[in-house]
Amino acid sequence: MKVNTLDQASVRQYGKALRLPAVVGNFATLAEQAVKENQTHVRYLEALLALECEERDRHAIANRIRDAQLPRLKTIEEFAFAQAPRVPAAKIRELAEGGYIERSEPVIFIGDCGTGKTHLATGLCVAACRQKRRVRFITAAALVNELVDAKQNGQVKRMMARWAKYDLIALDEVGYVPLADIGAEFLFQVISDRAERAALIVTTNLPFSEWTTVFPNPRLCQALLDCITDRAHIIDTGSESYRFRRTIESRRGR
Repeated sequence: MKVNTLDQASVRQYGKALRLPAVVGNFATLAEQAVKENQTHVRYLEALLALECEERDRHAIANRIRDAQLPRLKTIEEFAFAQAPRVPAAKIRELAEGGYIERSEPVIFIGDCGTGKTHLATGLCVAACRQKRRVRFITAAALVNELVDAKQNGQVKRMMARWAKYDLIALDEVGYVPLADIGAEFLFQVISDRAERAALIVTTNLPFSEWTTVFPNPRLCQALLDCITDRAHIIDTGSESYRFRRTIESRRGR
């Protein structure tokens, strides 16, 4: 039994008016299937609404990933743990479940360039987006520049309030560029405001003992380290470049 053409047009019209794209696209097919399988009206409606919810979830996740402004879309599932023996796979997968976000715990990836820090941070951000969290990824230098510009425009308070709304912030490349006093103070403010209130991911190529080369004020540097390492998950990704080894192996395979 097929759904009447006029009825189909009417349903599509109502579906579009109510912004139910999955209903519009699937109601006729599911109706025929329901008749063939002798399903109840309620069962048919449940299946149709389930499709609509799934479609909305997909769109919501896609929007969160877009709003996170990730440098590239990389997931934990794509990370080659076999080529990065220093990275604890079980720990990373545990973090991807999101408990650290609920507990407002920092995650710090520390290691040399090419060891997978940014990929892992990005993967955790994607996992958080899938869990319907508000996420933002940014380099430390870019964040400082935003706040310096906000100061010049008298918008620091508003900018800080906006950053405080994220469930998770990933600060990439902390320590790559030395910061002036004002930049260091802004970075400390963002990090300290999140302490025990919201989650933070940090990637850095510097051991903690060398952070004074980037943060010129020793007391501020110590306060920042105390704040960022408290209750933190500290993961050392090592010194052997994961990217370099992958490139060499791919060339050998040609």
